[in-house]
Amino acid sequence: MTGKPQPNLPHHLAIIMDGNGRWAEARGQARSVGHRHGVERAQDIVAHVRERGIPWLTLYAFSAENWGRPRQEVHFLMTLMEQFIDKNLARLHAENVRVRILGERAALPRTICGRLARTEALTKNNCGLQLQISFNYSGQQEIVSAARKLAEEVRSQACEPAEIDVPRFQAALYASDMPPCDLLIRTGGEYRLSNFLLWQSAYAELYFDPLLWPAFDRQALDRALSDYARRTRRFGGLAKRFESQIEPQAESAWPRSADGVKRL
Repeated sequence: MTGKPQPNLPHHLAIIMDGNGRWAEARGQARSVGHRHGVERAQDIVAHVRERGIPWLTLYAFSAENWGRPRQEVHFLMTLMEQFIDKNLARLHAENVRVRILGERAALPRTICGRLARTEALTKNNCGLQLQISFNYSGQQEIVSAARKLAEEVRSQACEPAEIDVPRFQAALYASDMPPCDLLIRTGGEYRLSNFLLWQSAYAELYFDPLLWPAFDRQALDRALSDYARRTRRFGGLAKRFESQIEPQAESAWPRSADGVKRL
């Protein structure tokens, strides 16, 4: 199993790796060059996350919306995924990393699907870093897929609608045991989630870095982690320093609605 959460470090770190194409274009090179450098950067960041002792890492590699890019670029990205697996699978397995792929596979080439299945089968019992690669992934589609599963359970009378709660919905997601995202980093200077981990990031801390992904090195990641360590996470509550300022009020003083139920 993965280790206990480290003080002041996220238990689950997620990264939107944005800016490969722009990085290459700024240097007068083809976008494919940027994507290749982006894969090399991902390898280095995965290694650094392991060294820092962060148990869970999820990388956004290819979104369902990326099919709208030029056909040649999409084909290149598919080839890069195959090369990444071929080059890194043995090493990741030796380092006790478990690799899972989040996303829909029906539209993916058969050669990639075979590699993805082999990767997950080989590393499924590893208990070191839990690495998720979001490939052909859509946060909205993940939620829709979970809703469909639960609808089938209701239709087959495996559960009642009233029994569907947050834990049961969580169990229907792509990786039911994946903890909530604590820190979500996006590189490239954009300020949006782009349909990534919408359910898991409900209370994630967000960090946006102007660096394009190939330039986002270990020092940049450490700066993001230091920023996270200085934040106070309240999850809808109050920081400890404010709790003593709240005057206690007897429950009997809470207002009652017309139905007789006490309301806050």
